This record gives sequence, structure tokens and C-alpha cells, in this order.
Amino acid sequence: MDCLFCNIIKGNIPSYKVYEDEMTYAFLDINPCSKGHTVVTLKKHYENFTDMPAEEAGALFATVKVIAKMVEEAVSADGSNIGLNNKPVAGQTIPHVHVHIIPRFKGDNGGSMHSIVADPKAADDLEEMAELLVME
Repeated sequence: MDCLFCNIIKGNIPSYKVYEDEMTYAFLDINPCSKGHTVVTLKKHYENFTDMPAEEAGALFATVKVIAKMVEEAVSADGSNIGLNNKPVAGQTIPHVHVHIIPRFKGDNGGSMHSIVADPKAADDLEEMAELLVME
């Protein structure tokens, strides 16, 4: 497999690793949105988040929680955005599940998650959408 992140995890491509355990690997993004921008990924290759087993998604986000706190403290951030692009239409450019931790600072001119997509008709059918999505 010629996956960029798999090669980073194997050490075939250098990275600025900040954390590693049995299941996860975290490293600095080489094209950061802000100081301390970190990527957390599973060592096991999954292309899409929705294809991962729940226990592996849990392990990924357990690491994200630890790293997010560490990053915020290290760069004295006022907060952070934690995001995952799932599939190319959502901005996923590396086909290996990964989570971005982007430190945020007062006055950085960044937006919230709501600034990613703006569909003015998205709220038109909330009742119908809730019925469609409800798990019983």
C-alpha cells in the first residue's frame, strides 16, 4: 500500500511525532493552520471513518482528547477545533482516517465548524430529518 500516513507511521517518511501508542500516532501537520496544528491517526489503515469498528474509533478519539489538551497547553491556546474530513467531498485529501487538532487563539479570524458549509435550506425539514435518523 502506498498510503502517505502508513509510510509516516512506518518511519519511511519523516514526521514531527508528538505521541505514539499501540494503536495511534500523532504528529505535527506540515501545512499547519495554526501553531501546534496536530494530526492524530490510527496505525491501522482505514480510508473512511464510517468504515471503522467502533472500538477503534474510540481508541482514536481517546488519543485525540489527550493530545488536544497537551497541544492547547503547549501553545497557550484559548481553545481548539477538532475535526475529521470523511471522504473527498468533505475535504479528505489523504485516504487514511485522521483527526486534526487546530489550536485557536483570540483574534485569529477563524470560524466555527458552521463556517465550513452554508446551506440556507438545511433547517427546512428538521422534523423529517430527525425521523429519518432516529435510532430505535
